[in-house]
Amino acid sequence: MALQSERPLDSTDWKILRELQQDARLSSNELGRRVGLSAPAVAERLRKLEAAGVITGYSVQIDPALLGMPLLALIHLRCDQGSCLLRTSTLEEFPEVLEMHKLSGSHCAVLKVALASMRHLEAFNHRLSAHGALVVHLITSSVLPHRVIDWEQFDANFDLPSYPRWSKQESS
Repeated sequence: MALQSERPLDSTDWKILRELQQDARLSSNELGRRVGLSAPAVAERLRKLEAAGVITGYSVQIDPALLGMPLLALIHLRCDQGSCLLRTSTLEEFPEVLEMHKLSGSHCAVLKVALASMRHLEAFNHRLSAHGALVVHLITSSVLPHRVIDWEQFDANFDLPSYPRWSKQESS
């Protein structure tokens, strides 16, 4: 991954990215202390990473369950001809949608939704099914809800390193 100037990310850039992905509220002073730079040097690095589009924003993660929406689901949608959700609806009509991704393959989109109850899910599915066929998957637990992107070890030719095992047990 390179910046617009084709300057590759260096080790310090990666340290900054790792720290911010874990806590986007770090002050420039604290971030600088953690990565070994002054606050002005950190601010300049951040400006360059933002200008290059590497950093696209800063956000807060919220637990929907604590806001009364404990049920999470992934819904695969296959829109009917002329009734595409993306073209015929607005975000305001579906406030339950947390994420939406366009897909290739047999379904056109996958939505991550937060809901208050099974009754709420049923009502949501009824509204959404006006756009096409649904396949609903309830999320029972999230083993990796947010992952820090740390690809510093990849080289420019995309020679991928060995992937760590998901569990510590040896595979058969």
